[in-house]
Amino acid sequence: MRGIGVGSGSAAGPVARMAPAPTLPAPRPVTDPAAEAAAVRAALGAVAADLDERAVRASGPGSQVLAAQAMMAADPALADGAAALAEQGTDGAHALTAAFDGFRTALAAAGGYFAERVADLDDLRDRAVARLLGLPVPGLPDPGHPYVLVADDLAPADTALLDPERVLALVTVRGGPTSHTAILAKALGLPAVVGCADAAALTDGSQVLVHGADGVVEPDPSPEAVDRAAERERRRREVSAGFRGPGRTADGHPVALLVNLGAPYELPGAAAADAEGVGLFRTEFLFLDRAEAPGLAEQAAAYRQVFAAFTGRRVVVRTLDAGADKPLPFASSTDEENPALGVRGLRTAARDPQLLETQLAAIAQAAKDSTAQVWVMAPMVSIPREAAEFAALVRAHGLSQAGAMIEVPAAALRTDRLAEVCDFFSIGTNDLAQYTFAADRTLGTLAELLDPWQPALLGLVATAAGSAAEHGRPIGVCGEAAADPALALVLVGLGITSLSAAPAALPEVRAALAAHTLAQCRELAELALLADDAATARDLVRSRMAGRGEEQPPTAG
Repeated sequence: MRGIGVGSGSAAGPVARMAPAPTLPAPRPVTDPAAEAAAVRAALGAVAADLDERAVRASGPGSQVLAAQAMMAADPALADGAAALAEQGTDGAHALTAAFDGFRTALAAAGGYFAERVADLDDLRDRAVARLLGLPVPGLPDPGHPYVLVADDLAPADTALLDPERVLALVTVRGGPTSHTAILAKALGLPAVVGCADAAALTDGSQVLVHGADGVVEPDPSPEAVDRAAERERRRREVSAGFRGPGRTADGHPVALLVNLGAPYELPGAAAADAEGVGLFRTEFLFLDRAEAPGLAEQAAAYRQVFAAFTGRRVVVRTLDAGADKPLPFASSTDEENPALGVRGLRTAARDPQLLETQLAAIAQAAKDSTAQVWVMAPMVSIPREAAEFAALVRAHGLSQAGAMIEVPAAALRTDRLAEVCDFFSIGTNDLAQYTFAADRTLGTLAELLDPWQPALLGLVATAAGSAAEHGRPIGVCGEAAADPALALVLVGLGITSLSAAPAALPEVRAALAAHTLAQCRELAELALLADDAATARDLVRSRMAGRGEEQPPTAG
């Protein structure tokens, strides 16, 4: 069974499925509309209170996610809408469902990241309906032993409280690479496969073997396969723990290993990681969920906190990447039919130059008080003129390192011209894949096209890296591709000079680099480039690695 791998390592165990959502009963007459409306409000209040309590018990990303869910459940507009329907004679369960459906339609229409939040609303609806009807609230199973959790999809309220000592791995029928399930599975270090349609057939108690890196689920594995996977997992952890310090290939070629950072709760873990700095500091967290952009002082304070945590180390700040799946009322247009191809990233500066000016001023102000090496890059650069204008602005604010994200094919093909004005580059493989293959990056059904092993995508990476090298410019990868140890070797072979990923991914990447020379990385890169598709590229590279004595997890088929 194949899906989208969003975690590393392998795990085997018995399946335990999530309890089903409550079934909506047939409509019933309402004799006391006021009491029905009060019951609706009470159900939503109980859900919000429960999620708030869970947020206190959770930690890290789980706590933040649960708190956000509680705020959604406590939204007065939601309660008022459901109560109004109840007061008009609709029974409570159907009033709640109709109110949630209204919000659901709006999120689904927004597409991208917001469309993936539909699953979160569905979970809140199910919890509220269950409370109203006096039924068990949907939640995690408790079979009394460690298990592989299988679900249609996982809600944040459940994922955030997963106990890695009890849950061996995650498998979901739906979901994409940016879903909460994927994000939290990575944070917990659990093997996980999302968007695995065939997993709907798995039954409680059946044995499965989950390969997080490959997105493969093996039903009814042989004892020998389980033993081999367990031994590989033991060796993987043992080997990874044995390497520390700056990234280096076996023959000493330097490859900077950096962390991605995108929310305040991630800062302690990122700063404590054995990394050379931050390769991607996403600044959107300051701008989301508000009607007006944050001012200079607020931004400077937030940046200063990050720079202080990385004293003496590199911090690559990406300026505001608004638009597409992150629409902002003060930066995005509401009339774009296809926002992913509209005014997003650096393009928003043409509409509101002051947004970028204020952000650069805040970054510069925070950098003056720090010894961190502050680099600044723009998202969605497409042509040399955009890069030149951005670099001039960065330097005008006293910041010495100005870079560009390579996220569209045009930028990859003209990196030689961009290098005349930029000091460095960072490749966002998720968006570059989306625009190369005309495939929405949030759709699990297009996972094959969005696979970072696609040779056409790797060809664009090679083109950009070659142009950067000719001009002596460093070029990194900050997409999910950097977290795959085998693919990291290919990227280094293509000319990538730094890799930025979640902190949990760095030990394995560091160990893989230390076991291969630069020449071997180039050999693996050539194999991947010559393949016809992503699966073949992955198999060729891993087979060659296995031929050198490195066991790799099996793939489906």
